[in-house]
Order: sequence, then C-alpha cells, then structure tokens
Amino acid sequence: MSQQLSGKTAIITGAAGGLGRAFARGFASRGANVVVADMNEAGSAETVALITAAGGKAIAVQTNVTDKTSCEAVADAAVAAFGGLDVLVNNAAIYATIERANFWEIDPNEWDKVMAVNVKGAWLASGAAYTRMNEGGSIINIASATVFSGSPLWMHYVASKGAVIGMTRVMAREAGGKNITVNAIAPGFTLTEASLSIMDDAASYGVSSRAIKRASEPDDMVGTATFLASDDASYITGQTIIVDGGKQFI
Repeated sequence: MSQQLSGKTAIITGAAGGLGRAFARGFASRGANVVVADMNEAGSAETVALITAAGGKAIAVQTNVTDKTSCEAVADAAVAAFGGLDVLVNNAAIYATIERANFWEIDPNEWDKVMAVNVKGAWLASGAAYTRMNEGGSIINIASATVFSGSPLWMHYVASKGAVIGMTRVMAREAGGKNITVNAIAPGFTLTEASLSIMDDAASYGVSSRAIKRASEPDDMVGTATFLASDDASYITGQTIIVDGGKQFI
C-alpha cells in the first residue's frame, strides 16, 4: 500500500458510489484519512466498509452540498475526527438523471437543479473546506471533458462543468496565499454505474476516437487526483487536466 498521502485527511463529495467511491478508496489506499460526504447514507456506509476492510481509515457524513450549513458540518467533522483537513475533492454532481434537450427547450427548473448541485455545491463545499484547511492543502474539482467537446443536448451539464473550470482558476488565485492548490480534472466518458445506466453501448462508446483504445474506468481518474493532492504537486495550481485516453487532441 502506497503512503503517498500518509497523514492527510480528504473529504470526497459524492463518494457513495461511482467515481467518488473510486476516489475515496484510492485516497485511502495511499494512506489518507477519508471523509465520505454524500446524501446517500447506505452507499456511504458501503464505501466506508470497503475502505476499512482494506485497512484504511474513513468516516461517513451525510452531506447536502447545496446547503452551506451541511458543508460546514462535514468540514468540521473531518477536523474533529482526524485532527485537520488537507484535501477536498468536489465530485458530487447531477449527471445520469439530467434530461437531455435542445438548449432552447431545457426546462428552467432542470437548469437550476443542475447548477445548484454542480456549481453552487462545489462553491459551498470549497468555502467550508478552505476556511478549515491546513496550509499547503489541495482542492480538486471534478469537471468534464464535455466542456471541450461541446456535447449536444446537454448544455446545462456542459455549462455547469465549464463553470467549475472557471471557478478553479479564481479559487487558485485566492487560495495561493495559504499555499493551497486548486486544480480541476476533466474526465472523458467513464464507465461508472451512472454512465452504464444511460447508454446501452457504454463499454464501446468513444473508444475508437481515443489514442488509448479502451474504455475508461473510474480507477483511471484516481492517479491524477492523488498526485494533485500530494506534496509532489505543491507548485501546480489553477490547471485543468483532461483525462480521456487522448480523445481531445486527436
């Protein structure tokens, strides 16, 4: 087991399953104390059980990222449980349940719901974490490669992830005084439970257009995140790293 993140404490939002669970397990396997922050109590408990069974340390805190008080509570819980806070991974997002539509036909209520979780949620969680974070910490925002491809019929989701990239750059400027880095990861289409639920051909989707000719798995995102959270990345900030097997440059 690598000790790349030994002694660090990380909050992972949206970690009851999918990509968030992969981040949580990956951080724990590298020595971090993990706080699983999600609305889904059962899924969060399962993530914690998987981590502890493998010898890691984790707690679950039911969290609504759209609520400031809830975001502050999970940050306080991290400090209380592990003595400090070093990393936040803003992974919580609305994705699979989004109704696809032409941009002029998107339901305004649907738009607001996506923005509330994907943008406001990342903002509130970051504010709560930053004000309690140890100097030299890291905030990692999960954006999406769809921002660069402009996926049609999904403008509300694409716009929300574009906002995350913009927020990353501003936050990096403002957090630098505490030597806190802020970066974004933009995954390509990845085989999470959510992705598999919305596409019959998910396993082969986009593979032919990548430099690396295979489907993307959640664990493919973990190494980038743990690197950005490590001391090795202490001089990297304000960046967006696309992790999509080389699709965006072909």
